[in-house]
Amino acid sequence: MNTQRESSSHLSYDVFLSFRGEDTRKNFTIHLYFRLCQVGVNTYIDDEELRKGDVISNKLEKAIEQSRISIVVFSKNYASSSWCLDELVKILECRAKLNQVVLPVFYDVDPSQVRKQTGSFGEALAKQKQRLFGDEIMEKWKAALTEAANLSGWDLRNIADGHESKFIESIIKQVLQEVNQTPLDVAHYPIGLDSPIQHIVLLLQSGCEHEVRMVGICGVGGIGKTTLAKAIYNRIFQQFDGSCFLSDVRSKTEEFGPVKLQEKLLNQILKGKEFEVDSVAEGVNLIKARLGSQKVLIVLDDVDHRSQLESLTREKSWFGSGSAIIITTRDEHLLYGLGTSEIYQAKLLHDNEAQQLFSRHAFNSFSPPQEYDELAQDVIQYSGGLPLALVTLGSHFQGRSIEEWRHEFKKLRAIPHCDVQKILKISFDGLDDNTQSVFLDITCAFHGCYEDEVTKTLNACGFYTESAISTLVQRNLLQRDCRYLVMHDLVRDMGREIVRLESPRDSGKRSRLFNPQEVRDVLQENKGSENVEVLVVERRALKGVKLSIKAFQKMINLRVLKIDDLYISGDFKLLSKELRWLSWKGCPLKYIPSNFPAEKLVVLNMEGSDVQDFGLNLQCCRSLKELNLSDCKRLRSTPNFRGSKSLKILSFENCSSLKEIHPSIGNLESLIDLQLSGCKKITDLPSSICQLKSLEYLCINDCLCLQTLPVNIGDMQNLVIIHAWGTGIKQLPVSVEMLRNLEHLQVESRNSEAKRSFSRRRVRRIECLPIFIFHLSLPYFGFSEHDIPRDIGRLFNLRYLDLRGNNFLYLPFDFSKLPLLISLCLNDCKNLQTLPSLSNLDYLENLYLSNCQKLVKITGLDYLPSIKMINMIDCTSLQNPFNEGFFSAIALSTPCIKFLELQLQIYVESNEIPDWCNNKVTAPSICLTMPAVKNNEYNFLGMVLWFVSHFCNVTTRLQKFDVTIGQLSEFFLTWVPDSQGEVSCVYYFSFSNGRPFNDLDIIKGGEQLRVEDGSDGGIIKKIGVHLLYLDQHGNVTSFPAVTDHSYTPKSRGWQ
Repeated sequence: MNTQRESSSHLSYDVFLSFRGEDTRKNFTIHLYFRLCQVGVNTYIDDEELRKGDVISNKLEKAIEQSRISIVVFSKNYASSSWCLDELVKILECRAKLNQVVLPVFYDVDPSQVRKQTGSFGEALAKQKQRLFGDEIMEKWKAALTEAANLSGWDLRNIADGHESKFIESIIKQVLQEVNQTPLDVAHYPIGLDSPIQHIVLLLQSGCEHEVRMVGICGVGGIGKTTLAKAIYNRIFQQFDGSCFLSDVRSKTEEFGPVKLQEKLLNQILKGKEFEVDSVAEGVNLIKARLGSQKVLIVLDDVDHRSQLESLTREKSWFGSGSAIIITTRDEHLLYGLGTSEIYQAKLLHDNEAQQLFSRHAFNSFSPPQEYDELAQDVIQYSGGLPLALVTLGSHFQGRSIEEWRHEFKKLRAIPHCDVQKILKISFDGLDDNTQSVFLDITCAFHGCYEDEVTKTLNACGFYTESAISTLVQRNLLQRDCRYLVMHDLVRDMGREIVRLESPRDSGKRSRLFNPQEVRDVLQENKGSENVEVLVVERRALKGVKLSIKAFQKMINLRVLKIDDLYISGDFKLLSKELRWLSWKGCPLKYIPSNFPAEKLVVLNMEGSDVQDFGLNLQCCRSLKELNLSDCKRLRSTPNFRGSKSLKILSFENCSSLKEIHPSIGNLESLIDLQLSGCKKITDLPSSICQLKSLEYLCINDCLCLQTLPVNIGDMQNLVIIHAWGTGIKQLPVSVEMLRNLEHLQVESRNSEAKRSFSRRRVRRIECLPIFIFHLSLPYFGFSEHDIPRDIGRLFNLRYLDLRGNNFLYLPFDFSKLPLLISLCLNDCKNLQTLPSLSNLDYLENLYLSNCQKLVKITGLDYLPSIKMINMIDCTSLQNPFNEGFFSAIALSTPCIKFLELQLQIYVESNEIPDWCNNKVTAPSICLTMPAVKNNEYNFLGMVLWFVSHFCNVTTRLQKFDVTIGQLSEFFLTWVPDSQGEVSCVYYFSFSNGRPFNDLDIIKGGEQLRVEDGSDGGIIKKIGVHLLYLDQHGNVTSFPAVTDHSYTPKSRGWQ
């Protein structure tokens, strides 16, 4: 990764000329040199006649280092000079370390000869080797020639018809652009910038050519927004009539006011003029008047208030066509309503990038020394990919001994580094009181919790939680991960440090307690105070410690309490009456005391407790919205639910001693989610359960003794999901037809004997299914073609259909009215003979037909543009439908853009590779040379990999194989369905837009392609490779490759 040069003002030369004197000194090079001097470019040209020996002089090395640009003139005899080759090595070192611009010029030589060291360059290097230059030097020279030839430059043969003077003018133009730039200082080690720079530049270039583009870069403090904006500015500012980078807009607005920023914007873009602005309104008018016809680049860095944007870049119409505006901010919300074209969320560094950046600052290398590796990985993991932390902590740990590392890291975990804390806290300081309180509660108690649970709890505490969470997400202090609230560990630590500083010496006087040792001290020594609002004991942190309830007596404002696995005795009326959220998982009490202060309690979680009877009167819990008694193995009965009108979530999951549900459950008029999975002794559900008009989710999985669903279940009009796996249910009530909002219906016995008896039994036919069903699973119901619900064929919203193990010979409906179907599972339908045409299923991704032993015909397989998985193992009557035409159709339906991607997996009972597959071997690996085809006549579409694999006596059904093209390699892991003996595993790779091989621009003829079995135990027995190309007429064709039968693969095994 390149390192930005600290300052361009200390350079001695604009251009260093590297050339072979005997070839070009008296013609091309001297003309180029004089022309550079004429336009004022300070150019270093070496006097080759004064060179002595084979090693370049210190003076010459210094001249290269002190040049902004190196122009390398490759001519026929360039490589015959060891001096020139050493110059080139030094030049490329400066490119890597000092960001020097290198411009290659190919003077009457083919760039490919330079790149591959053929022709005169190959001959010259051969002679150099005869002069006894060592292998190391030769490899350096070859690498330098290859690298230089791959850079963007000029080929005399292809520019200006070989006219030298015009050729030189094109070089002069490029040099002047480079010389006249004044780049911003980006970062000492700009690691991880290439990909986001390319992404944002593409965002700026998308859309109409004359459109004014506005792109926002958002992210938490320290994530590298400013660094990224500077790098982009340096990359593109020369493409504009004028440009301005306004840094630290937030702090400079506070210090100088918006008018000074307007003046700086005008003065920097309209150089040579000094503007004085009296008011914001006048500044706006000047910006509109003076910049309205200019194509400008403007970067506003670290914006934190809408007024800053209003005074500087409120309207795109203020600027000329083609202008670009980049805004960096921690607050994404500021960008809405401004006509922002795109918003880019700055990303944390990947693991390898994080290691490089940290190591460069801590060790001045790209990886830690072996003896520091474990310690370094701890710090890198702690930094969580945040560039600010990696740079700051890398510098902090630099030069310290191993023992010092251990002490400093231990301190770091308790007290965040002040520089990191300072930057992150800027975002916190800009929040209102309500949002600050919600943020601190989440950092100390609710990190990683369900958003709904956090919202209802903190709303009950008097906060405006939805608004606060929205603000925190917009300011990148919080993220939504599915339904959970999460934040970067350093952001969490920043919040916890704010709480620690409320009372650094006396933890009992802080608003929130979370550190296990500090919590232990406060509780055991009765140090709590009225300041404590939140107290969290991490599970098992104080396991075995016995406490008196008196330890909580002074905490009269306690509203959030987590005391998992903690043993507490005493009079529970001493607990705070402000309690809203209580988590007491693993509670050792046999019953809940009746004097428990639960008037304001919103969430009660007693998962995994020893509770046998729920003694607490729920009529005293009128605010309770969530009650979790899951995994309470000794619980014998549910509470009386009368009076609990607010309860929305109720869980008795895995309460294996629970035999019945109290009939008063019908009084829970607000209940939405009822979890009864794993209640193995429940034999029936009370009829009153059908009074739950708000219930949306009913889960009764693994209720083994449950024989029926309530007859009137159709009265539960809001029911959306019924999950009933592993039950004893033998019949669906007819009233299921009335569940008009039902989207998921899954009923299945997990007991094999029950499945067999179930499949032999004829059930009353269900005439009508709820029309909005999204997921329908009715396996092993014994349905024949006569009693399967024909209504399935009109469920236009259906995505997932599972009819495994039924008895029908055919499906009495077609798929024409199931256009959204994604997954179709008919495994174990042993009597199934034919299927309706699949040709209308444009979104079908997964087709499961294993063990359909009588299936003889499938139509429409060639018309599945979204298909990703087909399992036809043990379809013994079905002729293999996967011919060359099938894969040609798949190839045409897949967008052909740029990258090699695993598109389709097929598993079929076969021990032979078909004849149409034109490259095959009976071996666990294959090595091919790609066919030489004309790229302008044929486009590579993709390839079929056909494996015959053996799965007897193997410990895993994971199949691992490696694919290598040229120097790029990627491994793949796939899960192969159950089968015995040999099975064909077929994979189609499209050359489309996705990973892996994301550095692969084109697959060329002559490139080596290798496929190797990487599975433990050698599963693959035969391999076939079939390459597909698209000709100019839109037809798919194939060309055979050359198989290298002498190829020896690497040793196999997990890597």
